[in-house]
Amino acid sequence: MTERTPTTASRDRDRAVRFEYDPATIRLGIGCVDDLADELEHLNLERAMVVCGRTVGSTPEVIDPVRAGLGDRLGGVFDETTPEKRLHTAFDGLERLEGNDCDALVSLGGGSSLDVAKVISTLAASDRSREDVAAEFVERGTITVPEEGLIPIVAIPTTLAGADLTQVAGVTASPESGLVDGKLGGGISGRELMPEAVFYDPELVSTTPESVLAASAMNGFDKGIETIYANNATPVTDATAARGLGLLENGLRSYGRGDREMETFETLLEGILLVQYGISRPGETTLSVVHAFGHGLTRTYDVQQGAAHAVVVPHVLEYLLADESADARTDVLADALGVDAEGDPTNAIVERVTAVRDALGLPARLRDVDGPERDEFPAVAEAILADKFMANAPPGLDPDSEEIEAILERAW
Repeated sequence: MTERTPTTASRDRDRAVRFEYDPATIRLGIGCVDDLADELEHLNLERAMVVCGRTVGSTPEVIDPVRAGLGDRLGGVFDETTPEKRLHTAFDGLERLEGNDCDALVSLGGGSSLDVAKVISTLAASDRSREDVAAEFVERGTITVPEEGLIPIVAIPTTLAGADLTQVAGVTASPESGLVDGKLGGGISGRELMPEAVFYDPELVSTTPESVLAASAMNGFDKGIETIYANNATPVTDATAARGLGLLENGLRSYGRGDREMETFETLLEGILLVQYGISRPGETTLSVVHAFGHGLTRTYDVQQGAAHAVVVPHVLEYLLADESADARTDVLADALGVDAEGDPTNAIVERVTAVRDALGLPARLRDVDGPERDEFPAVAEAILADKFMANAPPGLDPDSEEIEAILERAW
């Protein structure tokens, strides 16, 4: 391989790095959920309540291996989570947790179930009334995470969104719950929310419907891309994200060609594990511009997060990589994706990412998803610019509303 000289922009980055990260214990491999009881014993935990959605809870291929793995340490199944991650669902889960006398939570499914489990854990540690918690959520858009007393969480992902090694969770509330007067969205954050352990079992992931898995995969894939160009990237996250992207690029294209061998799912899970390793750290994250677009497109519209990412990521990358004042680390990204960084690598990078998107059969135009109409682009652009993840944009990038709207127009 030809040795590459860092670009001038890369040399201009501040290389003084402080990397603090305390990840969950990681289990990866076919049938690893068989060891759930052993892991709980290692953590000195007696009884665990499984937190999942109704589909997962009623699918024997998913729930039965988890039940068997927990054995006598299974304290019940709470199968009421939804993609909306509702606050009142977490309160219901807390009641079930206390009624079953459980001292641990096992989140099973996608990011929604893990987020609800984190909110349940937070509520259990705070011992506050529903009204008190709701009032804080209305005022601040978040819920205080206590430093002690949280219920430990073991996460078992069945999608590829990469929400497992994180210290954050999303939460919503609506008037139907009786807790708030209007629809609200927000989140919670704290180093105490990192799961104690994560089990990546290819056999469980292979049961997930293809449409769900493909959309979640694009979300996870983008996390690796963003981690490389984020202004707070580190040598550690460079290494894990680059290796993870290479695995995902190969695995996702194989999956898109119809390869359903267990080896493919192992490759995908290894890639997702690596791209999300270290991206959610105390006080910071490497999620950046693409995720800001995802939030802007989904917060008030019905388009699914993974679909939103699929539509916009090629256009966002084209914009970032073409901006000569921004340090988007084109050479590092090209190397991670296995494309030639000589000459003009921008088109090659965009084409490689687009090929992954198209191999998964995901939407390529905003007009084809349940997103905003063109006359709503100015409002969406303002929401994107105001998103907290824009703070992690590549150094030197200074977007304005017109530029964001132009990206949305190209995605239309």
